[in-house]
Amino acid sequence: MPAFDGLAAGWGQLRQNIDRRLPREAVRETVALWAICFTGIVVAFLVAPPLASLVATVGFLYLPVWSMDRREEDYRDYGIDFRGWKKDVLYFAAFFAVMAPIFVLAYHFFVTSLPSIPEPFRGLLAPYLRQAHFSFRLPEHFERWVVHECLVVALPEEFFYRGFIQTRLNDAWPYAPRFFGVRVGKAFWLTAALFALGHLAIFQVWRLGVFFPALLFAWLREKTGSILGAALLHASSNLLMHVLEASYFGTL
Repeated sequence: MPAFDGLAAGWGQLRQNIDRRLPREAVRETVALWAICFTGIVVAFLVAPPLASLVATVGFLYLPVWSMDRREEDYRDYGIDFRGWKKDVLYFAAFFAVMAPIFVLAYHFFVTSLPSIPEPFRGLLAPYLRQAHFSFRLPEHFERWVVHECLVVALPEEFFYRGFIQTRLNDAWPYAPRFFGVRVGKAFWLTAALFALGHLAIFQVWRLGVFFPALLFAWLREKTGSILGAALLHASSNLLMHVLEASYFGTL
């Protein structure tokens, strides 16, 4: 029937238009919310540096929740699902057991080589002004750092970046090559890049190096379907860095 054929053709065209529009909307929303957080952190840091951490934490938690509630989506689709926590903990433990010794050796080589790097390049690579000398020690108030890195830094950042941004970008670009069973496409790389660029909000160029651990966090998020493993690895990596800085440089 001509009328039915016309209706079917119209519906098909509408679906094509929606399919083309949805990826653009997901990318636009993701970049817009990232830009809001980034701008808020920059402004807070310029006005009162201690406020930057608070603004970041609130933004990383509130903006994704606002976006999900607006679309009436299930939080579990964004990695807030800890029913398989044993798998997350197992992957985290395996990654950290392999990564930590490699990182410690690389850090030792880096900080002991810094004096041979001329200025101003040295100042772009690290904040360390003193000669490195190893003497194992924990940073002061280490227990506070544990709480801070777990609840104020790692969990909000992983919720925002690997939970929200990576998921929305996967909605935009669902088809990607796989690496050990994990999608490694545009969403994977762009999430890591935004994570690294976001660390420039407090004007420290060396923080761009977080791009590389971000790839591990992204892989864990894809592999387990949860942000728990990524958050554990994130917090543990930061705590390891605090211990190394205290051991090599004392109080910075």
